[in-house]
Formats: sequence, C-alpha cells, structure tokens
Amino acid sequence: MAMTMNGEVQLAATREAVWAKLNDPEVLKACIPGCEELEKTDDGGFRATAKMKVGPVSARFKGKVMLSDLDPPNGYKISGEGEGGVAGFAKGGAAVKLAEKDGGTLLSYDVEAQIGGKLAQLGQRLINGTAKKLADEFFANFAKAVQG
Repeated sequence: MAMTMNGEVQLAATREAVWAKLNDPEVLKACIPGCEELEKTDDGGFRATAKMKVGPVSARFKGKVMLSDLDPPNGYKISGEGEGGVAGFAKGGAAVKLAEKDGGTLLSYDVEAQIGGKLAQLGQRLINGTAKKLADEFFANFAKAVQG
C-alpha cells in the first residue's frame, strides 16, 4: 500500500540550529514516537528500533535510515526501511527542506512510503490517520527540542 503525506511547521530557531538538531541522534530518538533505539552507523545513517501501534496491530520495527542529498542548512532526503515481523514492513522516504521565514525557520516535508503485510490490510484511512498523528507528534516534540 502506498502512502503520501506532506506538511510544514514553523520553528522559532535559525536554520543552522534546526539543521544541527535534525542530524543529532539523541534529539531524533527523543522526538520519534515509540523510538527505543537510534544510533549512528559508520556509513552516515542510523540504525533504529521503534515500537508502534496501528489500530489493533502492535509491532517492534527494526530498520535502518539513510540521509542523502545533504544540503546544509537547507535540507536533505531521509529514507529508510523497517521490518516488523508478522505485522509487516514499512519503507519510504521524505524530502525535508528548511527556509528562513518570519525570523525563524519553516520546515517542510514530503513523505512517500510503502507498507506491506498485516499493516496494509488495516485500510488506507487508519494507516493515513496514524501516520499523520505520528508526524504531528514528532514535529511537536521536535519544535520543543529546537526551542528548548
């Protein structure tokens, strides 16, 4: 099942500060809902474990995340894939852009993902609703981290 999502969030911090936080594994781990482990790998990416609940399906996803098209402090592409055992898999990516706006930084994102297995059987509306909720939670946490 394919899914797309986009949005933007205004942050009260400079692009440089936002860029630094977007590349800090401790900050990302604290902001990603359900994240249990996030560590940098030698190839410039991250290894991650996150526990997620989508409707009736709970799973612990283990996966890897790569950063590419690095353009500091303007943005990057982030892509990854996770395996959730019988629950299924998720893979996808996002283009993240940072722009100066209103004395702070406007972060915009475009996400494309593929979901398979039991998760894909839950239906598009439940998956999209959960993805939006997780994204909103991440950006609320991230805004606090950047401004705090």
